[in-house]
Amino acid sequence: MPRLFTALEIPQDVALSLSMLRGGLASARWIDPENYHLTLRFIGDVEPRLADEIVAALDRIERKSLRLTFSGLGAFGNKKPHSVYAEVAPSPDLAALQADIERACKRIGLAPDQRKFVPHVTLARMKNAKPWDVAHYLALRGGFRSRSFDVDRFGLFSSRDSVGGGPYVLEEAFALAPREEPAPPASHSYGSLAPDFG
Repeated sequence: MPRLFTALEIPQDVALSLSMLRGGLASARWIDPENYHLTLRFIGDVEPRLADEIVAALDRIERKSLRLTFSGLGAFGNKKPHSVYAEVAPSPDLAALQADIERACKRIGLAPDQRKFVPHVTLARMKNAKPWDVAHYLALRGGFRSRSFDVDRFGLFSSRDSVGGGPYVLEEAFALAPREEPAPPASHSYGSLAPDFG
């Protein structure tokens, strides 16, 4: 049975800029750019009936579209680093969407996700990486910043690869409402208010 998770897709040009960070780590297994994604909530293996309930619950979420930026790189694992990632600049809108998804999952009986939400895109996974090699890699590329990009939907994905890293399949997509752009300043016309001295 496929493993399910919710995530955001990464625009192709942003994925290309992330892919330019590949290389320079001997122990790294680099993720293919077409498999880059920003995980919102890992769900795991579920029965078809529960999968249908998950889709129905996610479909009820109402949030506006987001604007995100990747800003900097990091590594998970401290003394035994196991993955390198691009981190997302702080976004209250993203945190609110993730919290809505977490609540929706708990309402239908899924166990709470014990991991703290750290918005990121995994670039590489590593085995037996030397911490100083990873620190050197991050020091050289730590100033990375992507362009800002809009996100107008989130997805429910499946993975059939037990190792991780793809391929991933988009099973369902859930639209986010358009953001309201600030209104332009009102232009005042006083012509109709001019007194008539005729």
